[in-house]
Amino acid sequence: MNNAWQGAGRRIRIQEVGTRDGLQMEAQFVPTADKIALIDALSQTGLAKIEVTSFTSPKAIPALRDAEIVMREIARVPGVVYTALVPNVRGAERAIESRTDELNLVMSTSETHNLANLRMTREQSFAGLTEVVRAAQAAGVPVNVSLSCVFGCPMEGDVAEREVFGWAQRFVDLGVQGLTLCDTTGMAFPTQVAALTRAARERWPGTELTLHFHNTRGMGLANVLAAIDAGADRFDTSIGGLGGCPYAPGATGNVCSEEIVHALQLMGFDTGVDLGRLIAASKRLPALIGHEVPSQIVKAGQRLDLHPVPDDFDAVRERALARDNALT
Repeated sequence: MNNAWQGAGRRIRIQEVGTRDGLQMEAQFVPTADKIALIDALSQTGLAKIEVTSFTSPKAIPALRDAEIVMREIARVPGVVYTALVPNVRGAERAIESRTDELNLVMSTSETHNLANLRMTREQSFAGLTEVVRAAQAAGVPVNVSLSCVFGCPMEGDVAEREVFGWAQRFVDLGVQGLTLCDTTGMAFPTQVAALTRAARERWPGTELTLHFHNTRGMGLANVLAAIDAGADRFDTSIGGLGGCPYAPGATGNVCSEEIVHALQLMGFDTGVDLGRLIAASKRLPALIGHEVPSQIVKAGQRLDLHPVPDDFDAVRERALARDNALT
């Protein structure tokens, strides 16, 4: 039985997307060697999957213009899946040549958002991604499809479940291994998440299902717990809470890896992640990107990271005890 309030050792797989979804938003280019070192550190934490980079045009995403070098030179750890976003067949070829374990494809369930973000209709995106799936299958590389705006579009509003599941079914019919339901702009809320997650799991029990939330409106952790309650066991998260939302300037990004792991471990779930190592990796970020990160765990520490008593504590205690003595 799935119950978000009784972890009981249930395995939840954490999939790091900060090195792609987070760094692509940063104005300051992170040197290639530093990217590789960061990913190598993350590989030692017990994460199930790491989205290393994006094989898009360097002109489109200059922050990730070193995709091939990074993917080829990271120190791979057995059991960790190293994935990357690819937009087209050329990107897929580059990713496959760089020994990427899995290709992550993206399109929006919202026609307006897809046109605004990808400059294509949904049908045009699907046609192009069909060719990517075929190229990956020919090379024996698994494919995951991330569907954007599943929980709402900032220009259209709610996206009907039949639209979301219609596109998901078309990709499942192509033979993809995984689906990610994305809360692209932080519009999801817990009861909605539980209903969609439960319905997706019932409809595609043989497809690996991932949930991808942003914390734009402060409901990230609540949405994770709602999804767990509905049976989900895979989540995209971002180290330091990196990421962003182009339709909510100044808002926080993806749900924060160390915050989610911290909460789930306290609740008795098995994430397989060494939280201390994850926090240490997150603490590298400000020096790399030139600003602080949203992570509350980096700022405040873990729940039982205790603080020293005040310098005058002994004197305060003595005065308190003296008052008791004066009354006797």
